[in-house]
Amino acid sequence: MDEQHKPLSGVRILALEQMQALPNATQLLGRLGADVVKVEAPDRGDSGRAAQPAAVVNPGDAPAGATFLRNNSGKRSIAVDLKSDRGRKLVLELAQHVDVVAENLGPGRAERLGLSYADVSDANPAIVYVSISGFGAAGDSPYATWPAYAAVAEAMSGIYEHARRAGQAPVVNPVGGLGDTGTGLFAVIGVLAALRHRDRTGEGQHVDISMFDAMLAMCDIVTNFWSMGVRRDPDADLRNPVILDSFRASDGWLMLQVSRRHQFERFADLLGRPEWKDDERLATPWGWADHLDDIIRPAVEAWAGGRTKMDAARTLAEAGIAAAPCNGPEDVVHDPHARAHHMVVEIPRYDGVEQPVLGAGNPVKLSRMADEPNGHVPRLGEHTTAVLGELLGMEPADVAALRDAGVVGGA
Repeated sequence: MDEQHKPLSGVRILALEQMQALPNATQLLGRLGADVVKVEAPDRGDSGRAAQPAAVVNPGDAPAGATFLRNNSGKRSIAVDLKSDRGRKLVLELAQHVDVVAENLGPGRAERLGLSYADVSDANPAIVYVSISGFGAAGDSPYATWPAYAAVAEAMSGIYEHARRAGQAPVVNPVGGLGDTGTGLFAVIGVLAALRHRDRTGEGQHVDISMFDAMLAMCDIVTNFWSMGVRRDPDADLRNPVILDSFRASDGWLMLQVSRRHQFERFADLLGRPEWKDDERLATPWGWADHLDDIIRPAVEAWAGGRTKMDAARTLAEAGIAAAPCNGPEDVVHDPHARAHHMVVEIPRYDGVEQPVLGAGNPVKLSRMADEPNGHVPRLGEHTTAVLGELLGMEPADVAALRDAGVVGGA
């Protein structure tokens, strides 16, 4: 499908973004057809370019960091000095020709630069302006000035303590940047809703996304369970009315979940333990929790010990019991589902390393939009001349003059 027939074709986004939360959101919007114009500092670009590990993905270019490579495919990059009056004015001029301005510059920085929602909406009242910050753009949070990475929002949501094992420290970033990518998804929803509202009314608005709010929403089990009496002794594992844990197989680990009585009975039969169905100790889900390690785990691991993690998970799943192998990176890379769904995508590299960089594909599958290869990862400022010409009617000589003055950068 060509770009003109994607759902968001015709939507143009000006992204004042860095690192992961907002870049991940705008990349998804771009995959759905939006034209994403990324604004980067001429001297260093998005701070994600300096992340490690790094790889050269454009011949003759400097290595780009993994954070940047995962979150910026298919975008156009312009290099503009936001510290200069002319650079800021240039962004406000560009804002008059786009549908969405998106920023995650850090607490209060958009306001200090004169690029806040109030500033941009003065230039374009129909603009949809989305902010991602640790604690919201309103400034009413006691943490409003705190810097925030994914782990900050995750830790404050309570999920680290909720999942902590007794006698062990919390595991930080247990699933990578959930605080970033989860927040980005809420930003996408907010942008789509605001665009729909503008289609109906002609009105723009500010979409304000807090990473802390996003994690409170995604990790709502923490406060919900606490309110319903599921509370932990700090020196004991949390007692949950469910079998939900990892178990050792012959070549690694699998997880399984048993939440209801009919599942437990099926589970007992599969393991060759029909007597469990009449065992008073296992008559309730709370009993399963209390006897996980002395009754259930030994039986599961004796059964799974003669099977691979995939074979054990498949047998359980075919019996209607939720289970899955605990995959390592190589398992994921070669997983037939991930490959069939184009969820492991390759970014060629040009630094003598044969293994291409791998990133995630588009998880949003639409019946009228075919999966496509990842778009090009842009060089810093690669599209400066083209975008300024296209949106503002600038001639190459005009852009060259701005480049000579240090206002813009890039080829």
